[in-house]
Amino acid sequence: MKPVLPVTLAAGPIRLVPLTPEHVPGLQAAAADGELWNLRFTSVPAPDETAAYVETALAGQAAGHRLPFAVLDAHTGDVLGSSSYHDIVPAVERVEIGYTWYASRVQRSAVNTTAKLLLLTHAFETLGAKLVGWRTDNFNHASQRAIERLGAKRDGVIRHHALRRDGTVRDTVMYSLTVGEWPEVKAHLNWQLTRPRT
Repeated sequence: MKPVLPVTLAAGPIRLVPLTPEHVPGLQAAAADGELWNLRFTSVPAPDETAAYVETALAGQAAGHRLPFAVLDAHTGDVLGSSSYHDIVPAVERVEIGYTWYASRVQRSAVNTTAKLLLLTHAFETLGAKLVGWRTDNFNHASQRAIERLGAKRDGVIRHHALRRDGTVRDTVMYSLTVGEWPEVKAHLNWQLTRPRT
């Protein structure tokens, strides 16, 4: 697998750009749309935690196991949310997609489907990943449905796996998509983005 280096990815309504401290005010505004930090099972930072959130993401990038993106509106440049490659394991050609969240106003729109299409295409077709994974909280049913709509397979549950922001310990639901499954999933994601909306 090729090195996972900062890159800008763009299609349709969005651009994914390497996350920087300059994105902090935009991330704060995006998170405020829906007060997303109040969801106990997400990684969305509260306004006063956003700078530290970005610093942590960039520390993961420096250590080689994370590549964080700001998701921008392609027309206005507004920050819509964030997503990352993480748990990057070149030895087995595996990468995960996570730390994904969006302003409430763009949830269930083309934004997430487009972002995942960009990230999956880059992972499989440029980086040479053999598997892309996801993980989510066992109580984050919306995230589980979104991952399943992408075509990922549920691998199982790791029990008592990670701390939540409120100090409780979550079970983690694991999903994955292999390179052999990618062509069909790619065709389906493209269909989802182009099909007529009623």
